[in-house]
Amino acid sequence: MRKLITPLFCLLVINSFAQTPADTSWKKGGFFAVNLSQTQYNNWAGGGENSLAINGMLNVFCNYKVEKTSWENSLDLGYGMVKLSNNPLRKSDDKMELNSKYGRLAKGKFFYSGMLNFKSQFASGYNYPDDSNAISRFLAPAYLTIAIGIDYKPCDYFSVFLSPATGKFTFVNDASIADAGLYGNKPAYFDSSANKLIHGKKSRAEFGASLSAKFQKDIFKNVNLLAKLNLFDNYTDEIAAARGNIDVNFEGLLTLKVNKLLSASIYGNILYDDNILIPLYSDSVNGVKTQTGTGKRVQIKDVIGVGLAYKF
Repeated sequence: MRKLITPLFCLLVINSFAQTPADTSWKKGGFFAVNLSQTQYNNWAGGGENSLAINGMLNVFCNYKVEKTSWENSLDLGYGMVKLSNNPLRKSDDKMELNSKYGRLAKGKFFYSGMLNFKSQFASGYNYPDDSNAISRFLAPAYLTIAIGIDYKPCDYFSVFLSPATGKFTFVNDASIADAGLYGNKPAYFDSSANKLIHGKKSRAEFGASLSAKFQKDIFKNVNLLAKLNLFDNYTDEIAAARGNIDVNFEGLLTLKVNKLLSASIYGNILYDDNILIPLYSDSVNGVKTQTGTGKRVQIKDVIGVGLAYKF
């Protein structure tokens, strides 16, 4: 699937950027940044730990608008690695997200719209210091959301999309990760002797309502703010009491451009999904934590970087 998705999107981007300069129906651009940091100690009385970190991000968009038709496409990629002392390189950031939204003008600022969203990651992830048992891989998990609804666009930099008919599909394309049932899929079933009787499900389908809001604007000179909020409520949850639980995903990216090649960026992500189970650990004893189970938790991620950047 990865071999198919990448060439198709590349063809879309190449075709859109190949439009003639006179074609004003297309707007395209993006932001690319690479941030590198290093800390090195030698006979340092205050103590410390050597570290090396590198993080890259790419955000591109390709939007089409003419008369009563609009088509918005964006791709967000991010990957980072960190090395502490003599430990091997570890993944610190991993993101892959593709968005596409097509709309036809209904009246005024309202559009009849359809939206597609795909999310996954590039590489395996681990609960360090355990680096033997992967808890995520490419397409494990992956999320595909397809929605039909009304899009409100009062201005170029803000929109709100409301859908009463949204399909959300979770894929766990790895047998061992699917067996754990950490991403809302049904886990494997074992007998009392730890023999697997039923394999974990590799997919899960949900149907419900969703809301997506997006804001992107230069709030000051050379300072751009991108904020996205996505909400989803599953009408069809097998547990009736859980049908009112709303999945929340908020992302914010603030980029500050110093000159043509230098910039700083601050990225934050707050996520809550009622179906995702987070490993829980006991207090550390002699530097070792013991997993005591799993539970539902708010997930928070932030990435701050200063380095080389290019806006196009």
